[in-house]
Amino acid sequence: MPKSLHDLRSRRWFAAADMRAFSHRQRMQQMGVRREDLLGRPAIAIINTWSDLSPCHAHLRERAEAVKRGVLIAGGLPFELPALSLGEVMVKPTTMLYRNLLAMEVEELLRSHPVDGAVLLAGCDKTTPGTLMGAISMGLPTIFCPAGPMLNDRYLKGGQAQTVGAGTHTRMFWDEYQAGRVNEAEWVQLESRMTRSAGTCNTMGTASTMTSITEALGLTLPGASSIPAMDSAHTRMATTCGERIVQMIWEDLTPARILTRGSFMNAAAVQMALGGSTNAAVHIIALARRAGIELTLADLDTVARRIPVIANLFPSGDRLMEDFYYAGGLPALMNVIAAELSLGEMTVTGASLGANILGRDVLDAQVIRPLQDPVGSGAALAVLRGNLAPHGAVMKASAANPKFHKHRGPALVFDNQPQMLRAMADLKLEADENTVLVLRNAGPVGAPGMPEWGNLPIPKKLLLQGVRDMVRVSDARMSGTHYGSCVLHVSPESAVGGPLALVQNGDIIALDIEARSLELLVDAAELARRRAAWVAPNRRFARGFTRLYQEHVTQAHEGCDLDFLQGTQATPEPEIY
Repeated sequence: MPKSLHDLRSRRWFAAADMRAFSHRQRMQQMGVRREDLLGRPAIAIINTWSDLSPCHAHLRERAEAVKRGVLIAGGLPFELPALSLGEVMVKPTTMLYRNLLAMEVEELLRSHPVDGAVLLAGCDKTTPGTLMGAISMGLPTIFCPAGPMLNDRYLKGGQAQTVGAGTHTRMFWDEYQAGRVNEAEWVQLESRMTRSAGTCNTMGTASTMTSITEALGLTLPGASSIPAMDSAHTRMATTCGERIVQMIWEDLTPARILTRGSFMNAAAVQMALGGSTNAAVHIIALARRAGIELTLADLDTVARRIPVIANLFPSGDRLMEDFYYAGGLPALMNVIAAELSLGEMTVTGASLGANILGRDVLDAQVIRPLQDPVGSGAALAVLRGNLAPHGAVMKASAANPKFHKHRGPALVFDNQPQMLRAMADLKLEADENTVLVLRNAGPVGAPGMPEWGNLPIPKKLLLQGVRDMVRVSDARMSGTHYGSCVLHVSPESAVGGPLALVQNGDIIALDIEARSLELLVDAAELARRRAAWVAPNRRFARGFTRLYQEHVTQAHEGCDLDFLQGTQATPEPEIY
């Protein structure tokens, strides 16, 4: 039902004729807010994840002002609330450890303050799912304003210009630098040029994957996810977000009215067509569980088998997000796969997904390919199962060398990242291209936080021989900007006794992407003997959020949320004393 002024949640703070409401109005007037605005306008929370240590969000101070302008134009009253920033590169040990903390913060910010709806300003990898998870659980009308990708760059070598994508080429150039094919001067120059502006990674990494998924879910304005951060259209989009959230409040258009099984399947379809990050397999399940929607790895694998990668974007292709924007952005891509979408799903515009993408055609078929001309032959996501991953593992087949799609090789096992890094620098390391590198104790509990260690480096000895890919297996994640034959998110993780804990050097590991299998070729009796002798690693924390996280985090196939935050159980509104 449409809301009236008297239905506004914020009036519980401001409208009563008692001493407490008097003090609330008094304190807001202390800040220069007019009494009539407190009583006559819906209050809008602008959740801003800006910080000086988050380059992806460096422009969100200015975008918050644009959102405020839109809120005021539409008759609302904006209030900016800072939230945990989670700049991907700077936060250690991993932003994934704190995604759920951000989700808790957003939920409690919205619950504890006198607000009627929210605009979420975010975009760097974990800030998108984190802010959304909190907003979904709170249930107020919400619109997401994505930070947008950074500008493109070019690298000139030997008279040839090469497209450079943030993250993807960092690993590529590092390998070439170690192999002596990039010199010191070039390395220093690349450091200062590869990331040219504010904004998220300009590849189809986790940031753009998750903002695109958010658009497919119906929680952004049409086309918002691909607008470059420094484009003037981005500022205009932010203003429109502010304007639209006011109308959403009057319409009582909450996430519960938008998020359905159909909208999540739309998001999965978009992830696959984009060649999106494997990290999305964790985040989309977490989001679905917050909304009370059943979604599993098996659902994602079914969609991946059906929908090829048609976005020619790094790391699966060779273009960048700015090119994707010029080619028509996500609405154009969704039109190509429209037959696979549930077009009747509601969105923040108040119209259906189908209405939002109507007439949004592809403008560059080299960037957004037709279905009959996909980017490579591999799927964006392959969900593997077997005795090494009973609850599943994931792999980005579209970014792996096809020669490793079916592979058997001896394991070389590392119990932690420092041990692994030391070994990678050892020029006498006993390993060749067929070796399967294994890293364990890197999952949600074991690391803790499931960091992006899954793109294990190629041993320097093999880099010098020209090797650029190997099969790598871990219970960690991998940056969405990275590539290679990496098996990730092995579940259950080794630190809680998953089979990865039992692997020994020399054991044969068999990978078959087509069969979706990952097997440790060791007989059951030997595995039982090893399990009886296994001792859990002593990596438990005694205090702080990390202790809470380790005690309550779910496994990768369940979304790595805190168990007590999943589901749609209601939390009472705060008493106004």
